[in-house]
Amino acid sequence: MKRTLYELTGKDDRRFSPFCWRTRMALAHKGIDAEYVPCGFTEKEKISFSGYDRYPVLVDGDETVTDSWTIACYLEDTYPNLPSLFDGAGGRYLAYFLNAWTDTQLHPAILRTIILDVFHHIRDEDTQYFRSDREARFKQTLEDLGAQQDARADDLNKVLAPLRTVLAKQKWFCGDGPAYGDYIVFAALQWPRCVSAYPVVKPEDPIYAWRNRMIDLFAGLADSVTHYDY
Repeated sequence: MKRTLYELTGKDDRRFSPFCWRTRMALAHKGIDAEYVPCGFTEKEKISFSGYDRYPVLVDGDETVTDSWTIACYLEDTYPNLPSLFDGAGGRYLAYFLNAWTDTQLHPAILRTIILDVFHHIRDEDTQYFRSDREARFKQTLEDLGAQQDARADDLNKVLAPLRTVLAKQKWFCGDGPAYGDYIVFAALQWPRCVSAYPVVKPEDPIYAWRNRMIDLFAGLADSVTHYDY
């Protein structure tokens, strides 16, 4: 069966979307292969067939599934005999909490820290859209936001505190091994790794060691794309 994942991509083939990385890791966890189709912010015609205007979009045979959380649940429910993403209902509820927390707390803190770096790594044809949309959202220029990078990184460090507390005591968020909750958080940190040389986590941080364990998963899947090393 042919499977295709449409994912947001920047210049130099930078696959930076945290939502798409959630799905990449989920597919790898299940051992499911897919063709990856790069798409820019303004190439929505590529996914118009889906009735959805955001990435990722997964086409699995005759099925089209949108939204990273919906895709994860679809993969779990459609392929129950493959390795579980949630390890039961309780694991799904935990992952949903991490999904909501990451979307509302972690992602905004990361974006404020690296927003100018993101801008410098998107396709030229997407820059006008990105600038107008993000500057309207934050009511500041991208350059003004970029000048605050160190202060915003301090704010991000505070947001990361609960993750640090957990990882100081255990290797994975989801138990004895990585599962979808880990992929949600990792995808958020893979985002800056793909577009920014600014070190959002430091080597002495327990999050750094966990992130490196995540990078090593699935034959180094996270290293298979253009990225910065830190």
